[in-house]
Amino acid sequence: MLSVERFRIAGRDVWIGVFYSEKIQGITFSLDMEQFEKNLDRLAGFLKKRGVDISTERGGSDYPRLIRDLIVGRVDNTEILPEMSFEGVTTFEKRVYEWLTKNVKRGSVITYGSLARALGTSPRAVGGAMRRNPYPIAVPCHRVVAHDGIGYYTPRLDEKVFLLEIEGVKGWTNSKHT
Repeated sequence: MLSVERFRIAGRDVWIGVFYSEKIQGITFSLDMEQFEKNLDRLAGFLKKRGVDISTERGGSDYPRLIRDLIVGRVDNTEILPEMSFEGVTTFEKRVYEWLTKNVKRGSVITYGSLARALGTSPRAVGGAMRRNPYPIAVPCHRVVAHDGIGYYTPRLDEKVFLLEIEGVKGWTNSKHT
């Protein structure tokens, strides 16, 4: 099923969509309705390509509100880990996602290089896992930054800036880093 809701957060409209079955299969969000629809299509295609049996039938669930609560800091990311199915992710991706979620808390960031060192891998491999993250916000890939700037974010950098600013990480969202 797919549950979609729009919320007003920090003066912005935020659309959140969650594919779910028994657990969360994938999450997407956007600050723009047109981009949100593109994000839904991209996530659905990614999940299907990875062999995840999803339904695009709309249904209601508490998952979008749970993701909103993550954004605004009412819920900690580690509380969401048991809700994620991890269907369609590789063993390596799951290891990266779990380590990041458990160790990089709200209000802080980690560089691709530091995360790679913690996991005994390369920054490029970490970047690939971040780009393929089907659980943005829950798995806080927005908290992973380049050593010399904010880094990239799929699909749009302004969404990474928005999330970091809400979390109070202003040092990485100023003009020097973006």
